Amino acid sequence: MQLIIIKLVSYKRTNPLKFKVMIKNYLKVTWRNLIRNKTHTFINVSGLSIGLAFSLLILLWVQNELSIDAFHKNGKRLYTIYERQYADNKIQAQYYTPGPLADELKKVVPEIELSTNFGFDNINTFQAGNKILKMEGNSAGADYFKMFSYTLLQGNAKTALNSPVSIAISRKMAEAFYGSPDAAIGKTIRYENSKNFTVTAVFENLPDNASQKFDFLTNWNAFLSDNPWAKSWSSGGPTTYILLRADANPDLVEKKITHFLDTYNKSQSKGTRASELDLQRFDEGYLYSNFSNGKPDGGRIEYVRMFSIVAAFILLIACINFINLTTARSVKRAREIGVRKVVGALRPVLIRQFIGESLIVTSIAVIISLILLVLLLPLFNQITQKQIGFPFYQPTFWLKLILITLITGLVSGSYPALYLSSFNPVRVLKGSVKLNSGTTWLRKGLVVFQFILSVIFITSTIIISRQMNFIQSKNLGYDRENLIYVPLDGELTPKYDVFKNEALKSPGIQSITRMTSTPTNFFGGTDGVQWVGKDPKASVFFTQISAGYDLARTMKLELLAGRDFSRDFPSDTAGYLVNEAALKRIGYTNPIGQPLTFWGKKGTIIGLIKDFHFASMHDQIAPLIIRYGEKESYGNALVRTQPGRTSEALASLENVCKQINPAFPFTYTFSDEEYQKLYQNEQVIGKLSNAFALLAIFISCLGLLGLAIFTTEQRIKEIGIRKVMGASMSSLFTSLSSEFLVLVLIALLIASPVAWYATNKWLQSYAYHTPVQWWMFALSGGLIIFIAMTTVSTQIIKAALVNPVKILRNE
Repeated sequence: MQLIIIKLVSYKRTNPLKFKVMIKNYLKVTWRNLIRNKTHTFINVSGLSIGLAFSLLILLWVQNELSIDAFHKNGKRLYTIYERQYADNKIQAQYYTPGPLADELKKVVPEIELSTNFGFDNINTFQAGNKILKMEGNSAGADYFKMFSYTLLQGNAKTALNSPVSIAISRKMAEAFYGSPDAAIGKTIRYENSKNFTVTAVFENLPDNASQKFDFLTNWNAFLSDNPWAKSWSSGGPTTYILLRADANPDLVEKKITHFLDTYNKSQSKGTRASELDLQRFDEGYLYSNFSNGKPDGGRIEYVRMFSIVAAFILLIACINFINLTTARSVKRAREIGVRKVVGALRPVLIRQFIGESLIVTSIAVIISLILLVLLLPLFNQITQKQIGFPFYQPTFWLKLILITLITGLVSGSYPALYLSSFNPVRVLKGSVKLNSGTTWLRKGLVVFQFILSVIFITSTIIISRQMNFIQSKNLGYDRENLIYVPLDGELTPKYDVFKNEALKSPGIQSITRMTSTPTNFFGGTDGVQWVGKDPKASVFFTQISAGYDLARTMKLELLAGRDFSRDFPSDTAGYLVNEAALKRIGYTNPIGQPLTFWGKKGTIIGLIKDFHFASMHDQIAPLIIRYGEKESYGNALVRTQPGRTSEALASLENVCKQINPAFPFTYTFSDEEYQKLYQNEQVIGKLSNAFALLAIFISCLGLLGLAIFTTEQRIKEIGIRKVMGASMSSLFTSLSSEFLVLVLIALLIASPVAWYATNKWLQSYAYHTPVQWWMFALSGGLIIFIAMTTVSTQIIKAALVNPVKILRNE
């Protein structure tokens, strides 16, 4: 191929006029062939264009995923600290680190130039003048803007967060409150109706390829003043980021910080917990967010790899169509090739002709695919929850597109060009040309390969759909329907009792409780739990939350023993609810009334709750301890509405909140919506799998249709003779369709174990998943056989209905 290109370039230089004539002739011949064989051209162009369009969509998605957090100037020196914990005979890792860690690392480790904490994502209420809005934001250290490359429209990176009363806000927030970034700088803004901040910086709205999302940042010390627990070395909460010096060795820093916590964490020094620190490049955190054995291992990168492979396979299926159809129609072009060889056409000239045809067809398909790409992008963005735009002004995209065009054209055209140009002119002109066995087997092999991929896509779609149905229908242990979360901000926290009593009098509301988190996001963990008989050397982690009265009734939890928190028992302030998983770790036979010490506070177990899911189905239900929290200073109200009266209940809640908490806008979240957010990736994968399966089937069927047309054309005289001899319609259909049916059955036999392995591996990432059953493969096989037979049957029936007199009259 390289030799052909070199010869073309050389020929152009030595004979420029003849070269133009030659190219013009190639284009004429190609165009005539395309017009003469409209069906063949349509199948080739439509298959290639649709395959290319979807491949380009995936390419843009992959580019977007790989670009996340890749824009920071100091990206190669910017690291996230994560904590590896050895507890309960397991190795776990997390990004939550002790609050004092960032400052201490900067003081002690000379290779660290800058460091910052990054707190929890919060939605807070702000007021400036008469405007009251809720904004999403965070807290960070004074070094934050010196480490991360976010554009400051106003203010200075060195001073943006250097004071407890400093706040940096986004362009969006500045325009919402003050009209412009210029007008916002230096202004005072009221936070949660409790304290004032001064706007010291305005940053540009964060780019779409930033993994962090916030509209404001307050100073870390302001966070500490409201959350003194974050000053403790034994508590994990914020994320810690560091910037290494330009000459620092990351491996050496990693070794230095591994046992850093041993000096500071008193509980660890007693041997009750073993924790280590480690580094991860910040720009790798988005794609490699999962941990295995205490190390980053997979995450969204697995979807990036999977989609890249899918894109390559979709394009390969389209290329296979081209190869298959071109070689299948070789007999019809045999005389053309024979005549051209007789009049002096050399094989390299014919090869160039056929490859040129392939490149022209591919170019036409690319143009159509770009139109499809522009039309499909809005829908694709909606499915993937992205903001991907068409890269009109990106030279790299166009270079990649040219490369894809050349590769697709060469891959699609090389074998047909080599095969067609090899015809013997004497045999061709005698009319004795037939497809040899090698070509026939190649054609069948390519069809089988196409349907193998189709079967894998269909089976994957069925199993992903089953898993999503399993997730939606799984009994979580609580009722997420008719359950609403209302954040307890402003006056709703100190006046929670008033809010609850007034709301319960309102129509549509059944019961109310409170919780420090939400039922889908129990993020607090601790090993500070003691009980009678505990091994003093054991380190057992428990998930913990605090909750108020009526928890079991509002969430509809099942109490296996004991009771819920109750006003009738003042001692419940030192009472604890535990789930079955926690009881297994504690080991009490009859837990009710048994002693339990939590964070040094002695109490007793008052209730045993049946295990319920408070995290994703990816994770096993963890040991859970619920402590008394009717008087907590933060959290959410959980409101159970009466079935069918949700709108009425929301109106009631809004009225109560406006009366008690007028300085804050009323906000709420449905429990079911929060649950759905746990599986956003799976929902995207499910929708894309459906699209890929339909696409693979469509392109494969296009190829099968083209082969059916060719096969019936080749066997038309055989059909005529058999009809004259008395063959029935059913026998003709069976004879003609059996060839295609065998190919599809072979594809099923090969694809089924591959599909089982791939889908089973995907399901293993869930602690709770649907079983893989034989009927899923049978359904996939039945669908693909039905689709394949429907595709070819129209051509077979059409051929079988032809009058044999018309077929044989020239014989």
